[in-house]
Amino acid sequence: MTTLTLEALRAEHQRLGDLIDRFSLQCEPEPTRIHFPELLLELNPGEEYAGLVIGKDGEPSHHLVLLPGELEKATWESAKEWADKQGGEFAASLPNRREQALLYANLKEHFADAWYWSCEPYASDAGCAWCQYFLSGSQSISHQRLQVRARAVRRLPI
Repeated sequence: MTTLTLEALRAEHQRLGDLIDRFSLQCEPEPTRIHFPELLLELNPGEEYAGLVIGKDGEPSHHLVLLPGELEKATWESAKEWADKQGGEFAASLPNRREQALLYANLKEHFADAWYWSCEPYASDAGCAWCQYFLSGSQSISHQRLQVRARAVRRLPI
């Protein structure tokens, strides 16, 4: 018969703790892997690559390209019409709020310190739409008849 000692219990406790640590490492979930296929983007003169837009599901959604040119004073409707015509053979539009945040983060120097229309109407008031202030990066709503600036983007699907 073996005599149980506090020292023996501590040693066994340490051994079991080490076993649990090693086992838990095996049970850790696999890391999330996101594959970016090789891609060659061709930008037209004056276009700027803004970056990769991540969708609400966390997966890559599309690449965003800022088109050259700017509309300095426009209502929301006239800004949308103008932006739709800027892409030439490629579909273009005003950026959405998520894209405006990316533009602010990566291409702020291509914008005046001013408000710019997004393509998103304000859900709670049909007469308002979302804008981004490129001085501070804040987003807010404005009445659609207000005249602010606009830039157009095109989206390259992944």
